[in-house]
Amino acid sequence: MNSIIYENLDNIVMITINRPGKMNSLDFEANDQLIDAWVRFDRDDTARVAVITGSGNQSFCAGADLKTYTMNFATRPAPEFRRRFTNGPGFGGITRGLKIDKPIVAAINGYAISGGFELALAADIRFCSTNAEFALQDVGWGFHACDGGLVRLPQIVGMGHAMEMVLSGDRINADHALRIGLVNRVFPIEKLIDEAICYAKHLASRAPLPQCFAKEVIRRIYGMSFDEALRLESASFHDLGFTEDLQEGTSAFKDRRAASFKGV
Repeated sequence: MNSIIYENLDNIVMITINRPGKMNSLDFEANDQLIDAWVRFDRDDTARVAVITGSGNQSFCAGADLKTYTMNFATRPAPEFRRRFTNGPGFGGITRGLKIDKPIVAAINGYAISGGFELALAADIRFCSTNAEFALQDVGWGFHACDGGLVRLPQIVGMGHAMEMVLSGDRINADHALRIGLVNRVFPIEKLIDEAICYAKHLASRAPLPQCFAKEVIRRIYGMSFDEALRLESASFHDLGFTEDLQEGTSAFKDRRAASFKGV
């Protein structure tokens, strides 16, 4: 049985963590397969948007498989750790190192715990089911998040909400997640995947180059001065000025028709 299922749905890619008996937690093999899936998506020019989810109705991803992953991960010699992890792809493939500028939607169908939560945070848009629960439980196990949880969570929900989750390790439910802006929308479990795919198709109908350029700008501006960030935004906009998609988009607006974007 493949730990990661990769499906092409026209210009949408569906990536499913397929370890339901392990609450879709990742061991080293599954994590490597997930990295390969993200690289495949990134390199496929026909793939516009990815949806990441977990198999079944209980868990999106319960993080690292603690029985086989955590100690073997945390206690590796520093040079190897830095080479493979600190300077390489993080947990789940997109939490560090591997920068993908195409839209990514997380369909969170149940538990998103610790590393699984960090994987969800690395997506651009998060939809969840009504039974979803979120937590960075690491503090209860003797360590803290190391794949973007301490970095992305405050940017998404603000410092106070992030501190509450990080320092307590407590779980929050779907309603709480929606209230603090952690997720964009909440759906019944039976509708979640269809809604996520429908929205992914909506994203795929938009011009891909502006999406990619905008993601790059948003990712790079953190740590910049306000003036530097504004200049980067302006320069990125100018790079789109001579694209065929810009001409197509403006022509479609004038003609009152739907635009057909090609990514060029």
